[in-house]
Amino acid sequence: MSGLNLLALKNLSVWYVPGNPVLSDFSVELGMNEVVGLIGLNGAGKTTFIKTLSGLIDRFQITEALWNEKPFSFRDKAFKQIRYTVLAEEHSFQYFTFREYLSYVAASYKRTLPDVSKLVHGFHFEEYTDYLLKELSTGNLKKAYLITAFALCPSLLLLDEPVNGLDFQSTEYLYQLMESYKEHGTILFSSHILESICLTSDRVLVLEQGKIRQSFLGKEIEAEKIREVLALEK
Repeated sequence: MSGLNLLALKNLSVWYVPGNPVLSDFSVELGMNEVVGLIGLNGAGKTTFIKTLSGLIDRFQITEALWNEKPFSFRDKAFKQIRYTVLAEEHSFQYFTFREYLSYVAASYKRTLPDVSKLVHGFHFEEYTDYLLKELSTGNLKKAYLITAFALCPSLLLLDEPVNGLDFQSTEYLYQLMESYKEHGTILFSSHILESICLTSDRVLVLEQGKIRQSFLGKEIEAEKIREVLALEK
């Protein structure tokens, strides 16, 4: 982590039903080249925050949003070009094969079609590259989107429950990818699995009722400490 802010948000409030905010006065900063983990009980706002950053929710208010210290909007074309999201439940482009989807996404992001052979091998995905996405199991569908995400190498990678559906070997490989990703950019990910949070995060944000209850940095990141904070929320 360089100490410079890649993204800074001040007083973000998000709602689905007026008068019932999911995130309230939510302020956060993401540094360059770091992995930030979000953890919290169900309904804490983890997925809502990732979807808002991804431009998928328009019911929000915010005092200030800065990207590289310049004002931006979640739906700005320039911001879309430097971030990519893998949602926990993703079912887009179901009648594309993986290779067709990868080609489409690369063109959309104005990137040369990347060589994904190493990623495909790492996720044990070789035999599925020409399957329609709708024909893939939950785990293999997750692999298809993760391979695309890491192949694109955006400045900001957003992952919502990335471990869900993955087998043991693929989970271990994902952890390696997340650790090495700091050479390229920043990852913000949510998880309810403490192992994922503790093994991969440089910083952990514990969410409670739409706000950051506590944060842990570096050596402070221990499963028992996080578990204690989560227990206090019950």
